[in-house]
Amino acid sequence: PYQIVSAALKPENTRHFSSDPPHDRISRYPIPNKKALPYDMVELMEEVESKSGFLPNVFKALSHRPAEFRAFFSYYNELINKETGNLTKADRELIVVATSIHNKCLYCVISHSAMHRIYSKKPTVCDQVIVNYETATLTPRERAMLDFALVVCRCDTITDEHFQSLKDVGFDEEDAWDIAALAAFFAMSNRLAHLTDMRPNLEFYNMGRVPREKGKDK
Repeated sequence: PYQIVSAALKPENTRHFSSDPPHDRISRYPIPNKKALPYDMVELMEEVESKSGFLPNVFKALSHRPAEFRAFFSYYNELINKETGNLTKADRELIVVATSIHNKCLYCVISHSAMHRIYSKKPTVCDQVIVNYETATLTPRERAMLDFALVVCRCDTITDEHFQSLKDVGFDEEDAWDIAALAAFFAMSNRLAHLTDMRPNLEFYNMGRVPREKGKDK
């Protein structure tokens, strides 16, 4: 029932340059044994791992509460993978990165920066956004989008002028909802990551940084 984005995580998009040892602790909460999990969750996790070559740690950490796991990934899928509106996949990932920086969430910053690098084919933009999105090399459209996302993230008062700023660069009111929903959902995700001390997979750090050589074996 879930259609989680995993094509971008395929082995050919990952490069294992780090010599750091793997994190011993994924979460401060216990990770259930796969055999103890409901079938639908195991099926989803195995599908993601098969397509991507590794299982992102968020699946393991949130499996601690199966009912909430299902609700989380159902809404995640609706926001990240919807095919309507004017937000691209790269736009959605950039919103997650910028708002997760504000919320100081290591897991979401690292994992969604990787996704943005792959979708945008721009390996340096997220590094700039991590330091300061206001000085990053962004288009006027991207800047207006992140300005609006951060207004939502900070719980600032939203005015008609904020909506107008989006309209000026081609977004409509439904796009504003999409931007706000991403900022709101990942604010919750950021806080769960803080609670669990969730650690990003090492694979995420190098993904999308070096173009794949054509014709080179995986």
